[in-house]
Amino acid sequence: MSVAPRLDLALPYVTPDVPGMGGEIKARPEHFVVEEMPLYEPSGVGDHLYVSITRAGATTRDIQLGLAELFGLRPEDVGKAGLKDRNSVATQTFSVNLQGAGVAPDEAKRVIEESLGVHVNWAKYHGHKLRAGHLRGNRFTVTVTELGVPVSRALELLEQVSERLNLHGLPNYYGEQRTGQEGDNIKSGWEILQGRKLVRDRWLSRLLVSSYQSYLCNRYLAERVSRGLFGRLLIGDVAKKHDTGGLFIVESPEEQPRYEAGEISFTAPMVGYKMMRPRGEAAALEDEVLGASGLTDDQLRRHKAKGTRRMGRVFPQVAYAEALEGVRLVFTLPMGSYATILLREFMKVTRSRASGIDETV
Repeated sequence: MSVAPRLDLALPYVTPDVPGMGGEIKARPEHFVVEEMPLYEPSGVGDHLYVSITRAGATTRDIQLGLAELFGLRPEDVGKAGLKDRNSVATQTFSVNLQGAGVAPDEAKRVIEESLGVHVNWAKYHGHKLRAGHLRGNRFTVTVTELGVPVSRALELLEQVSERLNLHGLPNYYGEQRTGQEGDNIKSGWEILQGRKLVRDRWLSRLLVSSYQSYLCNRYLAERVSRGLFGRLLIGDVAKKHDTGGLFIVESPEEQPRYEAGEISFTAPMVGYKMMRPRGEAAALEDEVLGASGLTDDQLRRHKAKGTRRMGRVFPQVAYAEALEGVRLVFTLPMGSYATILLREFMKVTRSRASGIDETV
């Protein structure tokens, strides 16, 4: 029987030599504002009503369940493109399968606002369900309060870190929203994959399994950073083109200039039985990290964990300025990347809480 893994939640910085500005995020929901950037606009024709909702104090799952109950549907009949935090002011789109119901968009908007206590920005029909990944990215406006340094010094540190990230990129770690603050979601996901735990709620079971996959992805990225391998490609890497998303195997050191120009990046493993695998030197590193998990393709297949490749780094373009209560940052991130991972690089903190991030180092 496999022994439960010892968790390592440490995520090394890529700017460890630049001091952190400290601070706290999410002191109030309005300090953390996120807005989805849709992949496409609804056509106005079809059975799925797309509704853009702004809310605070509720998770994406809360709204999904509320919409399903309101219209007498199953939760899976309500689509969404991504997940948003409870402790934020979030604007995101949901799709509601109203096939044959004849509900007018304006009427649906009124009912949703009155019943769920949210603001509906617009409602419009489309021909298919909104699914996970139907996003270009997310736009964030974040106010960092309770700084550990004067505002003038914070702005200097923001500039130093931003310049480095613009040049070399940010590790595309998963945030605590996926893994859990103390790793409890990770442990549960491992137990499900090992057959030691049964979670009857399929949505929750998939989420917990994904948490363990995300943990392994983080460990791989952490190893590349710790070993000084974040700044270069390895022979055999599965690389991805930033403009088209195309995947290919790195076969020559001649690809390195494209990496340094930000045209391509290595990818990290979101382990699964259908995941594209690296070769050579890159495969050796990946096998070393993933091998400790003891997972088999049969276990992954049993839980429908197909796996994928995750972009190893992202290039956030950050604007920042003094705010009434600290500093305000405005930036966009591609789908699936975490604002808290970017913020920790500026703040240099040891742990995070639901209300924000504290304990400057």
